[in-house]
Amino acid sequence: MNTPAEKASGGGQPEALIQVENLEAYYGDRHILHEVNLSIEEGEIRVVMGGSGSGKSTLLRHLLLLNRPASGSVRLFGKDINRLPARELQQLRRRMGVSFQGGALFNSLTVEENVAFPLREHTRLDENTIRIMARMKLEVVNLAGFEKLMPAQLSGGMIKRAALARAIVMDPSLLFFDEPSAGLDPVVSADLDELILRLREAMGMTIIVVTHELDSAFRIADRITVLDKGRILITGTVDEVRNSENARVQNLLNRRAEDVLVDPDEYLQRLTDDLTEI
Repeated sequence: MNTPAEKASGGGQPEALIQVENLEAYYGDRHILHEVNLSIEEGEIRVVMGGSGSGKSTLLRHLLLLNRPASGSVRLFGKDINRLPARELQQLRRRMGVSFQGGALFNSLTVEENVAFPLREHTRLDENTIRIMARMKLEVVNLAGFEKLMPAQLSGGMIKRAALARAIVMDPSLLFFDEPSAGLDPVVSADLDELILRLREAMGMTIIVVTHELDSAFRIADRITVLDKGRILITGTVDEVRNSENARVQNLLNRRAEDVLVDPDEYLQRLTDDLTEI
């Protein structure tokens, strides 16, 4: 399968599977996302990076259709989520798979039962077909033979792969990974990166990866989007991001702390907000 860059070089215009325009997001009075614009092409692996509090999780929640924009728009599969009723949003979600940071496996279910869970919830397939499909996806993630184990019997890397098998069991067009390499040793992390690349090649999925792991991001990404304080600092290829002259981008890539200048009046205001007069 050709990457989006290869498609573009062939003269075709890749289709934007996700289009975010002027997205604003708030939690109460806190302004989280500021005029976020994002276009993700069909078949692309897009990595989203940023420090803690940069807005990555909030952006992910909007792309997962869990939050609606305060203003601006999010279009998935050509549909504006602000204009869709709940039933159509649910139909869109069935075209998406999510692999959560901690795996989020059900501890009371076996590996096979965890993987089969979406099929039991969202289809009317017979039990034998469900079990065969679950085992096929466990084969894809190299967990054949482990289907009867419980999550507590799995290593960290096996939990990640079992969660991935569950995320792809319904053959989604769009796959989300939240910190796939977090807590894994370098060898297991590299194996998971290779699995992500093979999935895109074999299943033609568009893949969105939120990660702090630079080595993983540089290995798998077609393009990288860097967020900081709710704003996009840069979107570009691996080389473009590496060579960015933006100081904040370089601080993130080189793990350099930023000097924080404190305004005395603002600091005092924060300390005394909402205090009653004595």
